[in-house]
Amino acid sequence: MENTEKKKVVFSAIQPSGTITLGNYLGALKNWVAMQDEFNCIYALADLHTITVRQEPAQMRKNIIDAYASLLACGIDIEKSIFFIQSHVHTHAELAWILNCNTQFGELSRMTQFKDKSVKHADNINAGLFTYPCLMAADILLYQADYVPVGADQKQHLELSRDVAQRFNGLYGNVFKVPDGYYPKHGARVMSLQDPTRKMSKSDENVNGCVHLLDTPEQIMKKFKRAVTDSEACVRYAEGKDGVNNLMAIYGAVTGLTNEQIEHDFAGKGYGDFKTAVGEAVVETLRPIRERYEQYIKDKAYLEECYRKADEIALKISSRTLNKAMKKVGFIL
Repeated sequence: MENTEKKKVVFSAIQPSGTITLGNYLGALKNWVAMQDEFNCIYALADLHTITVRQEPAQMRKNIIDAYASLLACGIDIEKSIFFIQSHVHTHAELAWILNCNTQFGELSRMTQFKDKSVKHADNINAGLFTYPCLMAADILLYQADYVPVGADQKQHLELSRDVAQRFNGLYGNVFKVPDGYYPKHGARVMSLQDPTRKMSKSDENVNGCVHLLDTPEQIMKKFKRAVTDSEACVRYAEGKDGVNNLMAIYGAVTGLTNEQIEHDFAGKGYGDFKTAVGEAVVETLRPIRERYEQYIKDKAYLEECYRKADEIALKISSRTLNKAMKKVGFIL
């Protein structure tokens, strides 16, 4: 008998602000790929979110195309998932305004990312930086998502999305599905190779701290060989061994080995051997992605065909939710 049970809807988005990192891949994108068979996945390049920080226009356009090609190279399958460019789907900005008007100033002022980014970009603390959790809520709620994959740094924004959805439904009747967080079993939290107390970030001031998805094998090996460890010279997972713990997490994520297996395999070996092994494993994991990216980026017409088709489907789905919300609020359609 055919299984007619409807697949749950997953929504997730990533900003196309510069190159994608190993941390993005192991922490999120690898799971995006794995989820495609189990769920109806809707993925977006969140380029509207990107302009809360000032961008150079030509570079931004390049970043969007590069990110689209990179995600296809990682394994996002346009036959299985909807993968669109956010700014091409006008419903996002429109619902964000309605949600702005149903979100309290106090709620937004408590967002820790706003506080962090205000310190980082003190010369440009704009209104968009303050209200972008409402745009994030619109992204999710437009597609009646059941689940949103979230890392530790996005939990607060998901909670706000849930609160706003419940408030709106309470005022106007049932419009939005209240989404749940989805916490993947295999989401590695990858830290900087030079400062393992901080998350790996493309804005790391030390170029050796961050591995990029499209780095060459030589660049990757050099960065891992320079990775910060400690003076114990023993490969084991323990408190206070942040550098080694981070390398073990990366190695485990790309090989599937547990910490116990890694400790066993490197018993009696020094950090030099371990760093080389981690670097080589990462090189082999990223090699096919880089090769596929090179093919995609040469075919701009194919990339455009993919995102235009997805944009159209995303607009059709999201317009149903937006129109319902607008009618409930009292707009004449």
